[in-house]
Amino acid sequence: MEFLNTRKLFLIDGLGAMISAFCLGMILVKYEYIFGIPKNTLYILASIPCLFATYDFICYWKTEENANTFLKYIAFANIIYCLISIGMGFYHYSEIKLPGWIYLLSEISIILILVYFELKTASSDRSSS
Repeated sequence: MEFLNTRKLFLIDGLGAMISAFCLGMILVKYEYIFGIPKNTLYILASIPCLFATYDFICYWKTEENANTFLKYIAFANIIYCLISIGMGFYHYSEIKLPGWIYLLSEISIILILVYFELKTASSDRSSS
């Protein structure tokens, strides 16, 4: 049952990454004048979730042993992504408009909530093994 929960988290993370990549690489780029985040920055930020989604879906379909370790890897990768997003936000501080900040901070908040559940699940899987 714990593996099922781990698999669900990989699926949720992967779908979320696809949504982030789409929003950043398609929607925010199209409406750069509203969000204020430069296109190059959006493309960089959109490419990272594409890699994460690939990792998540591979783990979802293939990983049975050490799933908690792979879950921790994506959790830490998500934290690094949040730090990159914050860094990019501050780098372009004068250009980003309120809707851009709202998007970035909302995405980071959602990711950090997911990271909490990923780390909690990975830790409980390990302690029950």
